Amino acid sequence: MKEEVIISTRSMERVSSEFSKLGSDYIFARMSDINLFANMNNAPTRLGGVLIALTLCGEIELEVNLTRYTLKPDNIIVLGKDCLVQTRNATGENDAYVLIASESFMRDINLDINMLTAARVTPSPANVMQLSPEESALMVKYFSLIHSNTSTNTDEKCVRSISRCLISAAVYQLIQFTMNHPAQNSTSTTVRSRRSSYVKDFIRLVHEHHRRERSVSFYASKLFISPKYLSLIVKESTGRSAAEWIDEFVVLEAKNLLRFSGKNVQQVAYELNFTNQSSFGKYFKHLTGMSPTEYQKS
Repeated sequence: MKEEVIISTRSMERVSSEFSKLGSDYIFARMSDINLFANMNNAPTRLGGVLIALTLCGEIELEVNLTRYTLKPDNIIVLGKDCLVQTRNATGENDAYVLIASESFMRDINLDINMLTAARVTPSPANVMQLSPEESALMVKYFSLIHSNTSTNTDEKCVRSISRCLISAAVYQLIQFTMNHPAQNSTSTTVRSRRSSYVKDFIRLVHEHHRRERSVSFYASKLFISPKYLSLIVKESTGRSAAEWIDEFVVLEAKNLLRFSGKNVQQVAYELNFTNQSSFGKYFKHLTGMSPTEYQKS
């Protein structure tokens, strides 16, 4: 069974002024109406591939793995596979391009690892960059070519081959932009305190393991510090306790599975490593005020 590039392409298609896709390899969407973004606020969506989004005008507020990002004109964001994404707000006259490519399709492109390493490109969890108007216009040309190729060519084999070249060129162009704007590269070397390093690593670990592990002690052991110290520094740095961060990730994951996966409540409970459906139901209702069944039907 081929992987889906996103949980629901139908919902993406409904809110797009332009839309095209090639099977489960990739989807393209252009959204130019604030009401389209408002319709995307219902639930977090888990990406099944790499997302590249460019905002041309207006402002869009995204929440990615519980961190908020405001995309302004000529901002481009790159998100990695498995990110949980939710549109929180959109203001002004919006115009944005979105491309989501599956992991298998990106592997087929066979990008030069040396180029990726030189530019320190790491699309997880998020990398936002401010482009110049000229750079933004160049990216629009790549998006337009990808969309035109997908929506007008009839030979699927040719479409896929052309798209590999176009998306590869777009990624290399992004690498060039990253090298042109080193100060904006979120992965550039910075001096960070040991505490902030622990907090960042904690959030990364929760993102990786929350579907199986919910105890603060598990994450503290991964960081080789005590649970008490981890809770202290996370609370001081973020205003939330370590346990609250874990619960937030688990609830987001649960909502995503309940709404989009097609699994029943028992299957979701198993997916999230709860001992039984009852314990999952109590956990979910305590944190959301709704039972899993009520949420699934809402």
